[in-house]
Amino acid sequence: MKRHAGAVLSSIKIDKTAEKKLSIQLYMALRDLLLTGALTPGDRLPATRTLAQEIGVSRTTVIDAVDRLISEGLLEARVGAGTFVSEALNARLAPRPSADTSDAVAIEPRLSHATRHAIPDFAPRSRLPHKSQAFVTALPALDAFPMAQWAKLSARHWRKDRDHITGYGEPFGYMPLRRAIARQLNASRGIKCAPEQIFITNGAQRSFSLVGGMLVNPGEPIWFENPGAIGARNAFIAIGAAPVPVRVDEEGLCVDDGLAKAPHFRLAFVTPSHQQPLGHVMSLSRRLALLKAVNDADAMVVEDDYDGEFYYGDQPPPTLKSIDTHGRVIYVGTFSKSLFPALRLGFALVPEGLVESFERVCLTWLSGVPTVTQAIVADFMDEGMFATHIRTMRQLYKERHDTLMAEAECLSGRIDLQPTRSGFHAVGFTSPELDENEIVAKAADRGITTAPLSRYALTGLSQRGIVLGFGSSAPDEIRKGIQVLNDILPECCTT
Repeated sequence: MKRHAGAVLSSIKIDKTAEKKLSIQLYMALRDLLLTGALTPGDRLPATRTLAQEIGVSRTTVIDAVDRLISEGLLEARVGAGTFVSEALNARLAPRPSADTSDAVAIEPRLSHATRHAIPDFAPRSRLPHKSQAFVTALPALDAFPMAQWAKLSARHWRKDRDHITGYGEPFGYMPLRRAIARQLNASRGIKCAPEQIFITNGAQRSFSLVGGMLVNPGEPIWFENPGAIGARNAFIAIGAAPVPVRVDEEGLCVDDGLAKAPHFRLAFVTPSHQQPLGHVMSLSRRLALLKAVNDADAMVVEDDYDGEFYYGDQPPPTLKSIDTHGRVIYVGTFSKSLFPALRLGFALVPEGLVESFERVCLTWLSGVPTVTQAIVADFMDEGMFATHIRTMRQLYKERHDTLMAEAECLSGRIDLQPTRSGFHAVGFTSPELDENEIVAKAADRGITTAPLSRYALTGLSQRGIVLGFGSSAPDEIRKGIQVLNDILPECCTT
């Protein structure tokens, strides 16, 4: 222990009262000394018996720690000579700064080219909503979810054979759920498809990433609604696509604007049933024009039907998928709005011509969604609970929408709330003298969550406004929230 290595090793302290095994403590201490450069390549360690006596542990404990470091290549055992610090740890290995070093400099790892160039284009956002309050967007009425029925179905599957739920999930999705979704789409959305065309994913955003990665090369233009869905936009930016901001009016995405800006686009992303965030329903003529443009450009469409189940107007419009005759539409759905977000469960319905490609990709690098989650949802749908829940929620959201519209009359002229026929959020356009970001900030100080319309935009918008969610808010919360907005508006002028 008189040599340099011995002096360093004598500084090791072992806590015999700790729960962690002594050999693990010693292994971690030795490993830290090796990786920080305290012990340099070629240094000879003391004999295990000597080291054990010095540190105050058994020789077996030392041998266990040393053998593990030898197996990792950090130490070398030389027959007849002893144990040495591996030459692989050359002198160029820089010491790691200690946590308590005041002048320590954190190393910034190099990012990939795609990530480095995509980050400035991302619209940063805080944690997605998880608490029911006025006027949180994208959160369904969690208080009205039939949790007792869900718990019963869950218990049923956890009592089944373990192989049924504890292994790796099926890469394409649990077939009973794929069949249930196909039946639901046919009955409620007018979409005829085979279960094999449906691929289960960890939420809609995962579907967007999967579709984008398969169909879009880095730098290729994709039409994107402006304003549009933040999560989807970020998913496509992350794979290197170049979103083209396409104007939206009362009929939905303006196809002529898209053709003028990028006639040779690769993909178009739309929310035709309930435009995110403006709430417009795309007209039939605009849908047909979009499909023609896509076919002429040999492109594809991603139809995000994120809350299409909750249409409470007179007659729901057809989905793009249901009128697509050339296999150009990929239909993406999610259970985050129809059931609850924590499921992280979505799906992509792809044209027949893409089924084989999706299967190959899923088999190659996707491990699938947890089977037990899919099995519970499949039973929830097959036993009629899903359809009943949707009917109940559709009526509940209509009532909350009507409450919001009635209460917001007091804001007229300052915030003009736009009625909607679907989903559970609405947009309020603000008068020119009001600062939308100031409204959002002051509302947050009073416990009210809103979002500025500009947050959803790729480029500047001519109209300012705020987005108000009403799905997770009881009527009393809606009334109180509107009163808060009414109180703070005088403080939110731009001048």
